[in-house]
Amino acid sequence: MVVAAAVQAQSYPEYKEIYVNDFVGILSAAEKQQLKNKLQSLRAAHDIEFTAVTINRMSDYGHNGPIEPFATGLFNHWGVGNVARNDGVMMLVARYDRKMRIEVGSGYGTTKNSAMADIIDDVILPEFRQDNYAAGILKGVDEVIYELTGSDPNEADSSPLRSTWRKLERIAKRNAIAVLAGISGVGLLLVSIGRWWYRNRPRYCPVDGGKMVRLNEQMEDFHLDSGQQAEERLKSKDYDVWDCPACDHVTVEGYKGWFSRMGACRSCDYRTLEGDTTTLVHATTLSTGLKRIDYHCHHCSDQYSETKTIPRKSETSSSGGSFGGGSSSGGGASGSW
Repeated sequence: MVVAAAVQAQSYPEYKEIYVNDFVGILSAAEKQQLKNKLQSLRAAHDIEFTAVTINRMSDYGHNGPIEPFATGLFNHWGVGNVARNDGVMMLVARYDRKMRIEVGSGYGTTKNSAMADIIDDVILPEFRQDNYAAGILKGVDEVIYELTGSDPNEADSSPLRSTWRKLERIAKRNAIAVLAGISGVGLLLVSIGRWWYRNRPRYCPVDGGKMVRLNEQMEDFHLDSGQQAEERLKSKDYDVWDCPACDHVTVEGYKGWFSRMGACRSCDYRTLEGDTTTLVHATTLSTGLKRIDYHCHHCSDQYSETKTIPRKSETSSSGGSFGGGSSSGGGASGSW
């Protein structure tokens, strides 16, 4: 009788904390703290346990094969989520297997499977394929939190108008059809058609009255300065360049990107300014919090920071140091790169 070689028994890593267990070392200390702040805020505001985990390989724990059973087993081994609601979430990245999964608690059933798949395919994997693992994780966590709560973790203290705009922006980025339906679809469609007509209507040279020609993307860059090219690269503005064949007069017209998050830089005035938010003091039901916004310009490299007050929370819950005993029945989605 041939006896098969013994295989390593299935095991799971033990968590060091309930928010971020970066066993690979993908995240810097600052990125880990930024991620932890988001997940702590989620639990404090909504009592949802969301944990992020990175491992080298599943084979390190005796598992060879698909990531789905390993993720479900790890989720249940740790007991992620409230034991009664089973509403926990786990983002698991197996770095050198090049596989990942967002596992959700059994309380969600299959209702989140499609949304989690979209987040993985549209937000996380494009970053992972460029070896931007920290960016993929952070952006993916933001999208999952938004899917679970309807709130952007980076805009917790925004005005109602700003929050509403951010919701519409996210819908647009993930599903343009939903925007047309959500914002009086026919009206927005007419606006889009009108803008298209305005940009493509005939132009006549102010010098000799001749009909002008719009240059293609390759040719127009010769007439855009470095700041304008940066705006186009960041999709904060789009430029059309019209040329008169007779006298070589050139007209440059700019159009602001509808859903761009870029602001105008205080130094160069181009829409190339981006801000990263860090929570310095978490708000509670008894006191306000404090956050710092670090701005950096993608064109002139200006950098500066400002602090803002975070309003007191209406309710909170203890974040604790251990999971709540929840379980998963295998819901969620997976991806590979």
